[in-house]
Amino acid sequence: MSGTESKDVLLSTQIVIEEALRKLGYGDEMVELLKEPIRLLTVRIPVRMDDGKTKVFHGYRAQHNDAVGPTKGGVRFHPDVNEAEVKALSIWMSLKCGIADLPYGGGKGGIICDPRKMSFRELERLSRGYVRAISQLVGPTKDIPAPDVMTNSQVMAWMMDEYSRIREFDSPGFITGKPIVLGGSQGRETATARGVAIMIDEAMRKKGIAIEDARVVIQGFGNAGSYLAKFMHEAGAKVIGISDVNGALYNEKGLDIEYLLDRRDSFGTVTNLFRETISNDELLTLDCDVLVPAAIENQITSDNADRIKAKIIVEAANGPTTLEATRIVTERGILLVPDVLASSGGVIVSYFEWVQNNQGYYWSEAEVDEKLRRMMIRGFNQVYEQHQTRKVDMRLAAYMVGVRKMAEASRLRGWV
Repeated sequence: MSGTESKDVLLSTQIVIEEALRKLGYGDEMVELLKEPIRLLTVRIPVRMDDGKTKVFHGYRAQHNDAVGPTKGGVRFHPDVNEAEVKALSIWMSLKCGIADLPYGGGKGGIICDPRKMSFRELERLSRGYVRAISQLVGPTKDIPAPDVMTNSQVMAWMMDEYSRIREFDSPGFITGKPIVLGGSQGRETATARGVAIMIDEAMRKKGIAIEDARVVIQGFGNAGSYLAKFMHEAGAKVIGISDVNGALYNEKGLDIEYLLDRRDSFGTVTNLFRETISNDELLTLDCDVLVPAAIENQITSDNADRIKAKIIVEAANGPTTLEATRIVTERGILLVPDVLASSGGVIVSYFEWVQNNQGYYWSEAEVDEKLRRMMIRGFNQVYEQHQTRKVDMRLAAYMVGVRKMAEASRLRGWV
């Protein structure tokens, strides 16, 4: 996985998928099948804006592979959404489902927009318009959406309502991440962060670090980053650095996490309230035990990988570390827990929500958390064992564990 550095997330994903399949003994046909989504729908969504004018938005839905079962994955609202990213994210979702042993393939959706510049009603019209555009390809037994970057339980509620209107029956299992009163699951909102916290525990155990002594840096203060800061603080760790889109905060004695959580806005912004901030690059290279990139892609690259001082990197974001940087930090003895393992808590609890919707029987938060812990630890142990026995880095090990079930299902169906 060495050579010139690529920041193309789809190409990087395809490189590791191919390497994982080759190591598992699969040939060219399987690589050709699994390196791209099996379906990609491009949609245009006309939305009547509050000023009376109609604006046309561009959106996508990718379904990577449905050999194991229906596809599953989030919908993001972001100005930088593009086709290659949506394809890569759908493949990562397949890998997450494979590592967690869920009966799903990966899916992903996105709309090119900036929700920060849209009204509540405009967002509702956009959400409903997206469901109308993709309604033929999705459903509780076909493809199940969920929240992602800049979408939340309210957006899921609008989408579920629109789908139920189109199909003319109540369909809570069509989408996950819903409000509790509409069939959402206990523990869903905190699931990604809780899963990352479990992975930090396991990684620290391997490195012989106690949580009470740990210094943690979290890049990103959105849903995953803010809840993770809360969980780490409650567990007794010192969160010494956090960041948002405007900058980063640092205090070697530990930040006042409760104060920051109270002051952050709905998009995870808080640093604009402070005069003394540091840069994103300074944050990533702080001396700490655990570094958690929980923001966007390509944050740890060959430019800064040799300056990372953390003992452990746990990827809460999708694709925050390039392949070249993965090689550099692994060679330096840093334990990297890759995104397809570390951030799979969201899809695991989404699966629990779908199961509860299908049964009409709902679990307590304690039950959800216990089941999540069991599945995350099992996934970590499988990946870590593959990493040690095959002498490969943790990312390749995770891809090998994640792709195996999907490849076998495709082979047994006679697709390859």
